Amino acid sequence: MPLIDRLRREIALTGPMTVADYVARCLHDPEDGYYATRPNLGARGDFITAPLVSQMFGELIGLWAVDIWTRLGAPDRFRLVEVGPGDGTLMDDALRAARLAPAFLEACDLVLIEPSAPLREAQARRLSDHDRPPRWVKSLHAVETDAPVILIANEVLDCLPARQFMRTDTGWAERRVGLDDSGDLTFGLTAPSAGFLKPAFNIETGQIFEISEQQAAFGRDLGALIREASGAALLIDYGRDRPGPGGTLQALKRHEKVDPLSTPGEADLTQWADFPVVLEAAVRSGADVTGCRGQGDFLRALGVEARAQRLMQSRPDAAPVIERQLHRLTAPDQMGDLFKAACVFAPKSLSIPGFET
Repeated sequence: MPLIDRLRREIALTGPMTVADYVARCLHDPEDGYYATRPNLGARGDFITAPLVSQMFGELIGLWAVDIWTRLGAPDRFRLVEVGPGDGTLMDDALRAARLAPAFLEACDLVLIEPSAPLREAQARRLSDHDRPPRWVKSLHAVETDAPVILIANEVLDCLPARQFMRTDTGWAERRVGLDDSGDLTFGLTAPSAGFLKPAFNIETGQIFEISEQQAAFGRDLGALIREASGAALLIDYGRDRPGPGGTLQALKRHEKVDPLSTPGEADLTQWADFPVVLEAAVRSGADVTGCRGQGDFLRALGVEARAQRLMQSRPDAAPVIERQLHRLTAPDQMGDLFKAACVFAPKSLSIPGFET
């Protein structure tokens, strides 16, 4: 039975489901979930991520990891972890750049956290030529803490869904997915569940605000991991760097926005990363954090413009393409401002490249 029919039946039997539960089912349902069965990345797919825009992104992240390893004292054993590695392009580019530091690769235990079987297969193919074969684990809890950890999570938080609440003329309500009179999926409002906490910021009648328990849990677990193991975790995602209202649920199919309720499991559903929630949870777990920085500023601090110039000098015929890639990654009207970077780290004395003043 198609996912949409199973969702209709479930809602008819048990009542409207939270937006977070709906998104989780669309993405991870074992039979029909988007990531479980048909993730489609790249220019010819449903969406494109920064590593697929240009090799420069992954290369700079790889050199960032080498710099962190050096600042940690160049330990002879550490774990390089990527959460949600996509098709493996970011790590492929990062490891290639890291060949400039052979001791880094020699000390590296490469760990990938990926729930999608099709993407694990893609990652294995992409990384098969590297000397450091990856191993896969299911969660942050499975990453050992007996050696420092350098972790990368690019466009992971936006896959951790959020519940939606709205202020109405009669009080607070939760936005849920239910059925209309024709039996089709529709958004509606219900009374909020027990324990609902009003937002600390001002919100006007009719506005939506989002709460992601999964993003908070990720921040908590990440903070605990980095505190216990030492090291640094780099988070890059699109989202908000300060609390505020706004519903951010969107569905992408072949790079076009579509109705999130129209084709469950066939489109990529995302919601904005809530950096304040994630970083606060990490601090509560005992780690330190940087502030947020726009992706454009972060990449410029790592030297993306100089890297682009070197690539253009070595490939003059590709200069226009490289210029467009640089613009896509860093321009304020592209990925430069909407996408943010932040870091969770320990010990407190560790300075983080890209965030130093």
